[in-house]
Amino acid sequence: MLSCSGTIGKVSLVSKTLDNQIFSHDLIRLNVNIPADIGYIYVFMRSSIGNTLLQTNNYGAVIKHIEPEHLFGIPVPNPPDNIKEKINSLILHSFELRDESNESIDKATAMLIKELKLPPIDYFQPERHDNGVNVNAYSVKLSELAMRLDASYHLPIVKAITKHLCAHASEVTTVGDRRVSKTIILPGRFKRVYVEEGRGRVFIGGKQIHELDPYGKKYLSLVHHGRRIKEQLEILENTILITRSGTVGKVNIAPKHWERWILSDHVIRVVPADKNIAGYLYTFLTSDYGYNLIAKFIYGSVVDEIDDYHMSQIPFPFLKNTTAQAEINRLALHANELRYRAYLLEREAMSVLENEVL
Repeated sequence: MLSCSGTIGKVSLVSKTLDNQIFSHDLIRLNVNIPADIGYIYVFMRSSIGNTLLQTNNYGAVIKHIEPEHLFGIPVPNPPDNIKEKINSLILHSFELRDESNESIDKATAMLIKELKLPPIDYFQPERHDNGVNVNAYSVKLSELAMRLDASYHLPIVKAITKHLCAHASEVTTVGDRRVSKTIILPGRFKRVYVEEGRGRVFIGGKQIHELDPYGKKYLSLVHHGRRIKEQLEILENTILITRSGTVGKVNIAPKHWERWILSDHVIRVVPADKNIAGYLYTFLTSDYGYNLIAKFIYGSVVDEIDDYHMSQIPFPFLKNTTAQAEINRLALHANELRYRAYLLEREAMSVLENEVL
C-alpha cells in the first residue's frame, strides 16, 4: 500500500494484522506478479532513491497527490533473483514479527479487561440530567468543578470508568504516583535548528510515534540544542509517549532503536518507575479506557492541548491479581522487543538494497 494524498510515498505491506481490513481511498493498492518481489519492491519504494522517484510524480498546489498510473513509469532496478529473494525473506520475517507484536499487545489488553471486569466502552453511558429532553445535559456538583467550566471535562463517562476501576482494582492511584512514573516531562517550546543527516540527533514529531521507522526524519543540531536535548528532549527505551496537542492521546512505548532520539515538544514523556510497570502502564493508557481518562483533561478552543500536570492526575489501577499484572507487563515489553527486531531486519534488507543493488 502507498499513500497517495497529502504525505506522498509512505509504504506498508498488508500482513496478517491488516488482512481483510478496509482502507481509505487515499491509499494505492499495488499487487506484484512474482511473490519474491513483494519485499524487494517494498524496500525499494522505502529507499531514498525510490521515494524520490515517487515524489517527482506528485501534483497539486496545496495538497499533493499521486495516481496509480504514475507508478507505471517509475524505473525499478532488477537485480539477480537471489538478491531479491534475500531482501524479500528479511521483509516478510520483519512483518511476521510485527504481527506477533500486535498479537502480544492484544493478549495484554484482553487480560487487563478481564482482570478489571471492564465492559465495552459504550457501556459507560450514564443517564442524562433529563431523559425527556434530547440534549446531553448532566449535573455536576460544585465541589467537583475543579475550576473547569468546559463541559468536556465533566463528561460522566470518566467518572463511570473511575468508579468501575475503584470497584475492581486493588488500588486506584494516579500516573504521577512514584510507584508508576519517575517523572513526566513536557518540553518547552523552542526554535529548532536542523542539520544534515549524520550531523545531529534524529528528530521526529507526534504524528510519527506509531511508525516503526518514521518517514521524514529530521536531524536536530547538538551545538544549538545540546543541553535541552539532554534534559528534556531525548528519549529512552520503554518511555511512554503521549501526544499532547492537536491530536491528543496517541500513545506509544519507545522501542530500543529510538534510544536517544529526539521527539517534538508536542509529545509528553512519561518515564516509568521501572521495567516492572512500564509495559502495564502502556497497556492501560493505550486502551479505550485510558484514552477517555486522558481526553478528559483536553482544553483549548481551536487546538486541543493537555500538559504534564494533567498526565500526572490520570487515574491508574493496580490489579488485585499481581501475577496477571506482571504477565501483562511482560507481554507489552515482549511486543516492544519484537518491534525492535522487526526494525533490525528491515534495516538489514535496506542495507542489502543499498550495497548490492543501488
